Amino acid sequence: MPSSNTSRVVLVTGASKGLGRTIAEKLAACGHRIVVNYFSSSAGAEKTVEAIRQAGGKAIAVRADVREPAQIAAMVAETKRVFGPIEVVVNNATGPQPMLPFEKYTWADFQDQLDFFVKAPVLIAQATLADMKAAKWGRIIHIGSEVVELGHTEFSAYVAAKAAMIGLTRSWATEFGPWQITVNLVAPGWIPVERHADIPESSREGYAQALPLRRQGVPDDVAEAVSFMASDGAGFVTGQCLSVNGGNTYN
Repeated sequence: MPSSNTSRVVLVTGASKGLGRTIAEKLAACGHRIVVNYFSSSAGAEKTVEAIRQAGGKAIAVRADVREPAQIAAMVAETKRVFGPIEVVVNNATGPQPMLPFEKYTWADFQDQLDFFVKAPVLIAQATLADMKAAKWGRIIHIGSEVVELGHTEFSAYVAAKAAMIGLTRSWATEFGPWQITVNLVAPGWIPVERHADIPESSREGYAQALPLRRQGVPDDVAEAVSFMASDGAGFVTGQCLSVNGGNTYN
């Protein structure tokens, strides 16, 4: 990844654990100032911040439900007070991901997924876009999923909402481009994190052996891709969906 990054102010949503934590730590290692957003796990967010600071980086933890405009506004204001305007947004926050036969889904199940993967990115973009336009520089990075390409059964609410993020990526890339604001999506494969602790090793190995690279991905693989998209070196890359899944899909 490019090492000539200018230090930017970066918001990573859902950064108290899992992929979000690793992404936040990687971006901090690149010299960026990190806003560790969280909703319920203050202890986890502080752990992320402490890891960044111990490694010599700069970070703050800010609680906000990214589905609520007032809480986003407060988070943006606190970020400006401490670091300045947000220049990079990484939309990573997620909630429960139920797998159900279609007949058992309710519209509320679909709405829950849309709230995380459409509503939250929209509200955050609306809260940060003016500063990016004023600076004539910005990065919006969505965390998508390979499931959009694979079309997993009994997962249609999540798949549909993640697919909608691709639409946001491509439309915003065109609309925001004149201000040198890039919009891209990084689509991980199955990257085990804390919430996958109960998945049997046989399932992990079976998934890994079906990949062209014959290995399970790790959070660092995703964080490296995000760090590139956030970098100065990615200034001519926009509207793209980058699969980070060991070759499981080709889009």
